[in-house]
Amino acid sequence: MSEGVRQLSDYDVGTRYRATVVSSERITPAETPEEVREIVLDVEREDFSYELGQSIGIVVPGEAAFGHEHHFRLYSVADLPDRGPGGRPRIKICVRRCSYVDEYSGERYPGIASNYLCDLAPGASLQINGPFGPAFEVPADPETDLILIGSGTGIAPFRAFMKRLYATVPQWQGRIWLFHGARTGLEMLYRNQEVDDFVQYYDRETFEAFEALSPRPDWDDPIAWDGALQQRGAELWQMLGEPRTRVYVAGLEKMLEQLDGVFSGLAGSQEEWERRKAELVAGGRWVELVY
Repeated sequence: MSEGVRQLSDYDVGTRYRATVVSSERITPAETPEEVREIVLDVEREDFSYELGQSIGIVVPGEAAFGHEHHFRLYSVADLPDRGPGGRPRIKICVRRCSYVDEYSGERYPGIASNYLCDLAPGASLQINGPFGPAFEVPADPETDLILIGSGTGIAPFRAFMKRLYATVPQWQGRIWLFHGARTGLEMLYRNQEVDDFVQYYDRETFEAFEALSPRPDWDDPIAWDGALQQRGAELWQMLGEPRTRVYVAGLEKMLEQLDGVFSGLAGSQEEWERRKAELVAGGRWVELVY
């Protein structure tokens, strides 16, 4: 993040706002074990403002028995800024119900924030704060080529970004390549049989979407970024050398190591990729929103 904030403990959770759940809808098919919900919140503060690509903080009540006053997590805004019928700011977030395995006992426990949010019913009240983080900018030059790489719920900020881009620049001329990573096709958020927001862009000549799926999802294999990116390697590398190309990356931080490995292969060496990536970052043409 451009603000230099890397750890959740660095965020200020002192200023909080009350929000109300308007709706909570599962957006992954019932046949997949991965439950991801789109949750719509109305903020009970009319002057609360946020921008495309930012995140909001969710402050979950802590367990007093363990000395935790609260539990804090960030979630990317998944749609354009909006207001509800009552004029209150309305926010959509994308939440995956998570669990984790204790490294000492081997026991599986439900994730605190994700399960708290997924279990909230319409009308429920919660505390939020923020917004945080930089927005993915719509470039001023409509011939800019964009490479969007998102894993899992990292697709959420790109959903909002695409809506913003085509709403403000309907005659966009630059190429837009969206790479979306997931374990299986059923977990392609906003690109599955339940919800496919990106279908509205498929008839645009400059837009293409590519899937990166785990080769053996039942084995928890990593997302196959190598296959999705290497198949278009020569053209991708050419695009990365063009001054008008921008790369936006969103998702889990662990994906960055995988991407560096793939792009090092496209570059011919790790050193060449590090040089090219440093140029992109320095020019503001490589932007990450990871967690």
